[in-house]
Amino acid sequence: MATQPQKHIIQIGTKKQQAILSKSQKEFNRLIKKIETLGQSLHSLREAAQHIQQRVQTDYRPLLEQYSRFRADLVRMFDRAYERKEFTKTEKKKLVDLIQKMAFELIDVHGLDELKPIYDKYDPDGFDQTNVESDQQTAYLMKEMMGSMFGIQFEDGADVSDPQKMAAYVQEQLAQREAAEAERRQQASERKSKKPKTEKQQEREAKKLAEERNITKAVRTLYLDLVKAFHPDREPDEAEKERKTEIMHRVTEAYEKSDLLALLRLQLEFEHIDQTHLENLAEEQLKYYNKILRQQAQELDDEFFALQNDLSALTGKPAFAVSTPIALEFSLNSDIAQLKRDIKQIKADIKALTEPVALKQWLKTYRIQKPDEFSFFDLM
Repeated sequence: MATQPQKHIIQIGTKKQQAILSKSQKEFNRLIKKIETLGQSLHSLREAAQHIQQRVQTDYRPLLEQYSRFRADLVRMFDRAYERKEFTKTEKKKLVDLIQKMAFELIDVHGLDELKPIYDKYDPDGFDQTNVESDQQTAYLMKEMMGSMFGIQFEDGADVSDPQKMAAYVQEQLAQREAAEAERRQQASERKSKKPKTEKQQEREAKKLAEERNITKAVRTLYLDLVKAFHPDREPDEAEKERKTEIMHRVTEAYEKSDLLALLRLQLEFEHIDQTHLENLAEEQLKYYNKILRQQAQELDDEFFALQNDLSALTGKPAFAVSTPIALEFSLNSDIAQLKRDIKQIKADIKALTEPVALKQWLKTYRIQKPDEFSFFDLM
């Protein structure tokens, strides 16, 4: 196993010298620290997410399958109870409601197709037709919600019959809208470019272009310095050539990402700059470095936010509940503990409700949901 290269600390000045640093030097240190922290947080959360996904497969899913099988046993018990003469018409109506709701979910979500005959026994349309109607209703509600959120008009005949197709359609519509907006901006820009520019506008554009070139040059200068030192093509010694090839991989990767911090760290690692060099960086050079670092920090912020949202969608928990490895682990442990409690409870319920008297007593507390109490979230 290859050892990880030592990370060199990038910082201008010692702690005692911080008070006398210039504004640009302090900003450089702040941005470096922010990028370091964000990078470590992102790496830790990614590793934790992979570990959690493995635990979901090994620890959570088997429990969920076990819980689903017990719920299926409960459906079968309700089905047998329906056939018994001692249950009243009202009680049987409640049993039908329970059977339909539980069996539908267990078939549709958990794939327990063996419950289809029981479901079909209590629904004249049968599971397959009801499932089509349910999908249509879900699609309608999703269209209403997506239309309201994104201002999308769904074309007649648009296939949005499942979440994947809905997401693809929405993405396509948003992409088309963005393309149309980009075209509009391009046309506006072309019209604007044809207008004579004032002297101030020309000065601003020239300054902006010069800054962009200097920012690109700042990264390229570091890159070329390392390339000159470590390009392996003219190296006669095979061992040294292999070492330089590995270094060049790291250098090229950092350059392609415009990763200024990585390039600076590589220069420190291979003694092409030292702490004195960092402390003597010119203010103009620092200004360009800081712009690059701000962009790096923003990209890491966006990446971390996207990962949080992905984990939130995966777990069904708010982003703050899955924002750190500890929170992610705690969330899964809580879900596993709750599922174990649910399994223990349903086993006790099945044992207790086997007796008709106990089941009749329990049915007194059960209330059939009225149609006007229906919520979109019941479909989820």
